[in-house]
Amino acid sequence: MKILKNVAIYLLIILLAVLLIKWANPPEEKDTSLKYNAFKQAIASGGVSDVSVQVNDKYYVYTVTMKDSKVYEVAGPSGDQTLLDQMEKQNINLTFEPPATVPWWVSVLPTLLMFLFIFGLFFYMMQQTQGGGGKVMQFGKSRARLVTDEHKYTFKDVAGADEVKEELEEIVEFLKSPKKFNEIGAKIPKGVLLFGPPGTGKTLLAKAISGEAGVPFFSISGSDFVEMFVGVGASRVRDLFEQAKKNSPCIVFIDEIDAVGRQRGAGLGGGHDEREQTLNQLLVEMDGFNGNEGVIIIAATNRSDILDPALLRPGRFDRQIVVTLPDIKGREEILKVHVNGKPLASDVNLEVLARRTPGFTGADLANLVNEAALLSARRNEKKVNMKTLEDSIERVIAGPEKKSRVISDFEKKLVSYHEAGHALLGEYLPHTDPLHKVSIIPRGRAGGYTLLLPKEDRNYMTKSQLLDQVTMLLGGRVAEALVLHEISTGASNDLERATGIVRKMITELGMSEELGPVTFGHKEEQVFLGRDIARDRNYSESVAQAIDHEVRRIIDESYQKAQDIISEKIETLHAIAEALMVNETLEADSFQDIIAKYDESRIGDSYDTPLSADSSSAENNKSKEENENA
Repeated sequence: MKILKNVAIYLLIILLAVLLIKWANPPEEKDTSLKYNAFKQAIASGGVSDVSVQVNDKYYVYTVTMKDSKVYEVAGPSGDQTLLDQMEKQNINLTFEPPATVPWWVSVLPTLLMFLFIFGLFFYMMQQTQGGGGKVMQFGKSRARLVTDEHKYTFKDVAGADEVKEELEEIVEFLKSPKKFNEIGAKIPKGVLLFGPPGTGKTLLAKAISGEAGVPFFSISGSDFVEMFVGVGASRVRDLFEQAKKNSPCIVFIDEIDAVGRQRGAGLGGGHDEREQTLNQLLVEMDGFNGNEGVIIIAATNRSDILDPALLRPGRFDRQIVVTLPDIKGREEILKVHVNGKPLASDVNLEVLARRTPGFTGADLANLVNEAALLSARRNEKKVNMKTLEDSIERVIAGPEKKSRVISDFEKKLVSYHEAGHALLGEYLPHTDPLHKVSIIPRGRAGGYTLLLPKEDRNYMTKSQLLDQVTMLLGGRVAEALVLHEISTGASNDLERATGIVRKMITELGMSEELGPVTFGHKEEQVFLGRDIARDRNYSESVAQAIDHEVRRIIDESYQKAQDIISEKIETLHAIAEALMVNETLEADSFQDIIAKYDESRIGDSYDTPLSADSSSAENNKSKEENENA
C-alpha cells in the first residue's frame, strides 16, 4: 500500500505541473467570430491594419488586427495568392510566422499518464488478490516473521506439559551452551514435530521456545507457502532457509505444517502439483545435499496422520513429541496460570475444578476461566467464586441456559421423565459414573441434560462400561414409553449415539461374541482429502447382515435391561420426575436423598462428590452428559 500511495503522489505532482504551465502561459484572447469571407471584405474596404500569417501544411491561420485595434483569428486555405496580392495593394503590414511547435513532452504526457494509470490499477488489483500483505514483485519472498521480545512468553507460562517442556528445554540448552553436548558427541535434533489434539498448547510451546532460546526465531504458517502461482511456494521455502542460514543459529517454527506437508499423491495434480513442489523443496532444505547447520525446525500440527512419510523420517524431524490432554495435576497447573490476575473468592478450589474437567484442553480451561469472569461481571460480583466456575463448566459443555423458553406442561412432564430415566439407570447400573446433576432447563440445543462425572481420569473403557453406557442412553426412551405410553423425538440423539457405540464395538473393537475379535472395514484414503476416516467396506454381504443382526441384538438386550430396571424402580422414577417438574434441577445430594427414600439399601450412603468430567462416548474424554431436544 505504501508503493501505491507513492504512485498516486507522483501522478498528482505531474497533473499539478501541467496545470501550472497552462496557467503561466494563458492563450491570447481573440475574437474568433470573423468568417473568412468577412475577412476578405475587411481587406477590400481597408479596415485591416496588420496581418500575421501562421503557415501550416493544409491551411493558414491569419491573426488579423483591425484599425479599431480589435484582433481576430481566421483560418483559411493555404496558397490564396489573390488574397495576398490584395493585402499588398492595401499596404497592410504582413508577417509570416513558422508553424507552431508543441514540446515533445506535452505530446507524450497523455500516453504516459494512461500507462501510469493502467499500471496503478493492475498493482492495486494484485494488492487485493494478495490480501493487502504481499508485494507485486515479491511473491517468491518468504513471509516468515522474525519474533521480537515484544509479548514474550517463557516456559513458566506453559503448564500441564512437563514432559514436553523437558524435551524442548534440551533444545534451548543446546543453543545456549552446545559445549556440553559436543563433548559427548551428541548432535542436536534437526527438527521437532509437535502434534496432538487442538488446543493442547503446541503453538504456545513454540512461543515459549522463542522467549527462552535467545536466538533468532522465525515464525511462519504452512498456508503462507502455498500461492496461486506455480513455483512460488518452493521459492518461499528457499528464501526462508536463506534467511535462516544468515541468522544461524536460529529456530524456524512452521505452524499447521499439514497445509504444506500433506502426503504426496493425495491430489490429481501429480508431481506438478504446486503443494508437492513446495513439499519437495522443504524436504531438500531440511536434509538435502546442502546442509543447514544451526537451523532447527519446529513444526506443529493436529493431523500428523496425513503428513508425508519422507517428512517424518529421522534427519528431518528427528524428534516427534505428542502433546496430549493434560491430566489432573496438569489441569490444576493450567488453571493457576489462567486465574492469575483475576480476583478469586476464598471458596475457590482449583484442585476440585481440575478433577471435574478431565478431557479439557488448555484452551478449554482458558475459555472456562474467561466464561466465569464474564458471568461474575454479569452478576455484579466483585470476585469469581466457586459457584460461578461450576456454572461455567456446564456452560462450556452444554451451552447457556435458556430459562426464558416457555414449554407446555406436557413437554415439561415428558422431559422430566426422560431425564429421570437416564438418571435412574445411571444410579443402578454398576459400570456407570456417579450422577452430578440432572436438569430439565434447556441448554444450547438440548431440552434437558443428565451430567455424570467420574472420580478419576480414564484412558480405556471396558466392554461392560460401554454396554452400561448404551443401556443408560436408552433410559430416556424407555421411561417415556412406560409412563406416558408415547415416545418422542427427544431420544433421537440418544439412539444415534447408542447405535454408534454398538457398531464401533463390533466393527472396530472386536467386542462381539458372535463375530469374534475381528475388525471389519478399513480406512479409505480419499483422493482429494488425503487420508480420511471414511471406512471402506471390505467384507461380504452375509457379514454385513451379521453385523446388522448383532447391532440389533445388543440394542434389544440393552433396551430390555433398561426396561426391567425402570419397571422395578418405577416409584423412584416418579419421585425423581416430580422433583424435576417442581425444582427443574437436582444436584447430586438431592438426587441421593430421593434414592435413599425409596431404596432402604441406599440409606446412609453419602454422595462422594465426583471431581471430574468424562465423555459419554467411547472415544472422547470430555464431560459426559445427555443432551436431547425434547
